Amino acid sequence: MNSRLVITFTTLIVFLVAALAVPLGLAYASHRTNRLLLDRRADATRFAELADQAARDDDHAGLVSEVDRYADLYGAAVRVRDRDGSVVLTAGRFEADDREAVRLALSGRTTEDLPTVSPFGPATVLLAEPAGRDAQVSGVVLLQAPTDRARLDVSLVWGGLALGAMVALAYSVLAARGLARWILRPVTELDRTTRAIAQGRLDARAHPGVGPSELRRLEERFNAMADAVAGAMERQRAFVADASHELRTPLTVLGLRLENLEPHLRREGTAEFEEAMAELDRLALLVEDLLTLARVEVGAGVEGREAELGTRLAAWREVYAAKGVRLVADLPEPALVPEAAARIADIALDNAQKFVPEGGTVTVTLADGVLRVADDGPGLSEEERAQAPGRFWRSGAHANVPGSGLGLAIAAELADASGAALRLLPAAPHGLTVELRLPGHDPAHPPKQPQP
Repeated sequence: MNSRLVITFTTLIVFLVAALAVPLGLAYASHRTNRLLLDRRADATRFAELADQAARDDDHAGLVSEVDRYADLYGAAVRVRDRDGSVVLTAGRFEADDREAVRLALSGRTTEDLPTVSPFGPATVLLAEPAGRDAQVSGVVLLQAPTDRARLDVSLVWGGLALGAMVALAYSVLAARGLARWILRPVTELDRTTRAIAQGRLDARAHPGVGPSELRRLEERFNAMADAVAGAMERQRAFVADASHELRTPLTVLGLRLENLEPHLRREGTAEFEEAMAELDRLALLVEDLLTLARVEVGAGVEGREAELGTRLAAWREVYAAKGVRLVADLPEPALVPEAAARIADIALDNAQKFVPEGGTVTVTLADGVLRVADDGPGLSEEERAQAPGRFWRSGAHANVPGSGLGLAIAAELADASGAALRLLPAAPHGLTVELRLPGHDPAHPPKQPQP
């Protein structure tokens, strides 16, 4: 937008400078042409008087002498014709076609105007002056004058105008750039702030300073809006965290009381008791995940600590072995990753052990700054992979699988908070791959593909 404003201002300035400089240049060219006409007409008039006197005295010696000296001095060409149109004398190199000029002069009309002189021409101009007294025309004097001096004067004036226009344009462009920056400074500040907020820095605010008053007011209102939204989000997170935390104690007490009731149940109530305990466990898991998500959203638990991924996987091997699923790891030594990445790996491994059938394989790789957890389970469709990081999302095919639907949402929040990039990709020939690109990874060097 800054460039468009500068171009617009510059275009207007160009038109304004041209509207001033072009008429001035043309006016001076016309003035210089009229001055040339007046100067040379005076000379032609004097020669016409001499030519008329020579025709009356039948003595052209004086006329020839004057014409020759004039032609030598000014580099002009002079031709004299009698009333019949015959050439009486010629001095200098006369090359112009004088038929129309002779016709007008013999009718008693003198040259009233000349073509406008410019740096590009014409090289010479032709003037015609009738010779004679009163209404008696005795001949015609034709004067072909060079325009070198006039063209030089016009060139100097036009050059000065062009130079002045360029200087004015240069200063105007600088002024236009400054004006555009001044106008767009609040917009630039708002763009910077919105980009920072979109990257997760909810405390970013615009700094009102210079710029139009309307845009400064827009910055202030934007800051007020951002404060209101951030406050609402903070209250929402606090509510979720407080509610989840407060629910943990009554759920624990409820679970203990239900367990204490078990010895007093009849045999036919055992199934309902187990279902109630399962629902209670599911509710406790949901509360725990909500509390975890609330902590992640406020930045808790995503500090710069590191975890050893191999040690983390050792705990999962027993879980996988119990389910008959093979866990394969291809990790460097030592496999140090940020704590947030290790927690995301835990979430991916927890999901994989739920959906991979017995005899399946889950592969964990870490190479070139990319952590992958790939399985050969049923996988997800492209539409499901796009929706999976949403909160409380559950696939219709997995409705009976235990879970809160918050695992991948927590993983996505952890990835955003730590500056990593999380993607869900299909695995070959089937299954799901959870890919986490750690901060600082160079995209020019793609990660290795996991081997099943």
